[in-house]
Amino acid sequence: MNSRTSRFSDKVALVTGGNSGIGLATALAFAREGAAVVIAARREEEGREAVSRIADEGGEAIFVATDVADSRACKNLVGRTLERFGRLDFAFNNAGVSGRAIPAADFSEAVWDRTLAVNLSGVFLSMKHQIPAMLKSGGGVIVNNASVAGLNGARVPGCAYVASKHGVVGLTKAAAVEYADQGIRINVVCPAVIKTPMAEAAFADPVFRKKVYGQHAIGRVGEPEEVASVVTFLCSDDASFLTGISVPIDGGFLLFQN
Repeated sequence: MNSRTSRFSDKVALVTGGNSGIGLATALAFAREGAAVVIAARREEEGREAVSRIADEGGEAIFVATDVADSRACKNLVGRTLERFGRLDFAFNNAGVSGRAIPAADFSEAVWDRTLAVNLSGVFLSMKHQIPAMLKSGGGVIVNNASVAGLNGARVPGCAYVASKHGVVGLTKAAAVEYADQGIRINVVCPAVIKTPMAEAAFADPVFRKKVYGQHAIGRVGEPEEVASVVTFLCSDDASFLTGISVPIDGGFLLFQN
């Protein structure tokens, strides 16, 4: 791995939704800095391709098929991690589903339930099983993925998505207080539009895409690697005094919001 460093040598990182987009970029970033990586996702083919990419670059990774909305699956994921690597140092809870821009009164209850189950309960269930594993190793770092939609209200991407991401921010703050004195730091990143397959699908209409993309003061949307670099920073010793914070990775998007 040509760009491999040792900042996370002998560490183990778990990335949910690690098969594409921000999750894949972060899994690669952890591996390039020396960590063994556990990639969790529902789509097995993409997950195994991600593992192969890391192996091709000289890193070590495994894939565990996981639906984060299922507590048993989250328990199995952490169990497989400990079985293979014996510890868990970092977790990036990134798995999520996109939103639907439908007014609240017209919103499907089934879609609401599934959105909250994956985006919010999925983070809770992941942390529920990650934290005991980290405590056994003497501590660790968790980074949750929310969104700028977790920091402000918005018609797009819809009420369920916005509510779920606000929940992730609140959950992060509460858990950070609970475990700060036990060696576990917990923070949350809040990206604006990042160039991922999910974003491309959500903003497929070219007129709408141009409007949304233009709301970033920096003049462009973000790259997955730009989120990954913040996640790995938050997991590093350079961020040792940071816990419970929400980090907008938004190219100035929030500057335009009232």
